[in-house]
Amino acid sequence: MLSAMIAVVGRPNVGKSSLVNALVGRKVSIVSHKPQTTRHQIQGVVHDPRGQLVFVDTPGIHGDGKRALNRVMNDAAFSALEDVDVVLFVVDANRWTDEDQQVLNRLKGLSTPVGLVMNMIDRMDDKTRLLPTLQRLQGMHDFAFIVPISALRRVQLEALTEELFNRASEGPAFYPEDMAVGHDQRFALAELIREKVVRNLHQEMPYATAVGIEQWEVEGRLDRVHAIIWVEREGQKGIVIGDKGQQLRKIGEAARKEWERGSDRKLFLQLWCKVKENWSDDLRALGQFGLRPGGE
Repeated sequence: MLSAMIAVVGRPNVGKSSLVNALVGRKVSIVSHKPQTTRHQIQGVVHDPRGQLVFVDTPGIHGDGKRALNRVMNDAAFSALEDVDVVLFVVDANRWTDEDQQVLNRLKGLSTPVGLVMNMIDRMDDKTRLLPTLQRLQGMHDFAFIVPISALRRVQLEALTEELFNRASEGPAFYPEDMAVGHDQRFALAELIREKVVRNLHQEMPYATAVGIEQWEVEGRLDRVHAIIWVEREGQKGIVIGDKGQQLRKIGEAARKEWERGSDRKLFLQLWCKVKENWSDDLRALGQFGLRPGGE
């Protein structure tokens, strides 16, 4: 069988997680309109009659390295380029930025094949811009291939998959056939809760929220889970909890319903919100939340 390990990189908010989710056919990475939502290297697995493709969805690469969190996220993204068969460089087909150029500059020294994925072509008001944009990007680097796509509309995904299998190698599968994600349930639920925080509070809250699973008990088909939403300041805690706990209940209910839809189990989810001051600039705290320098 054929198999390949593929790193998916790019600046924040170009649709990397949406692309991986669309290719895998289920939710692997959390998605929001906020950039830098993905913080970890997250693996999604595509099973196909031709073989297996494993996608490593990475944090959005950005130029702001002031906070430890940003530096760790950049390290995680670039460490994913080691020991992969193909790198997918995802860009917004409608907009090229300085951050895109910074990512491309880091990719130019790689010996690994780099394919360019022009996402969001469905948002092009003037479709005649597609070919000139493709030609302009083609001249920036010796890309192994260029595929214009829409992850949201599932346009050209088969063409992209074909390009990837053309660069896969004969060898054993990385994961068993019934496995579509490369992380455990505790991680998946923590990320789901964080997604609901981001989506419900995207106007009020900065990026500085993290989620930790404190306790997980199994009772037949029921999972009893205690989790903590960590913030950096007391004022943020009030926003997450809301008036009489209404916002916290809303976050928990949204996470519970989606979790139960994706499994055959019931979930009792108890949420708390606590403060750990300036955790996003504290390497020790980042390590406690599973975020370590070098993507370890």
